[in-house]
Amino acid sequence: QVQLVESGGGLVQAGGSLRLSCVASGSTFAINVMGWYRQAPGKQRDLVATISRGGITNIAEAVTGRSTISRDNAKNTVSTQMNSLKPEDTAFYYCHAQRAGTDYWGKGTLVTVSS
Repeated sequence: QVQLVESGGGLVQAGGSLRLSCVASGSTFAINVMGWYRQAPGKQRDLVATISRGGITNIAEAVTGRSTISRDNAKNTVSTQMNSLKPEDTAFYYCHAQRAGTDYWGKGTLVTVSS
């Protein structure tokens, strides 16, 4: 089992920045992909960004140019820096990890962007 705990959410004004971090614990060896997804009220959960163990990134078009993702394999952490935030970025942000074909999710952290 892998446990994921997010931090860094909160209220920010449009145009501002936030950094979300996630730490994995438990059976963290052989975690392959880690990343972030988000879900706004009444909408489906969508990709924000992912990063492989080797550092290959996949960033959603909606946040391309505004967000970066990084990972520390030794510390079992993944972070995303989000800049130039927009009200439409308001959502619950979930940390995700994939290990041995199994998906793990954090409980989520709320990001609210005010206009």
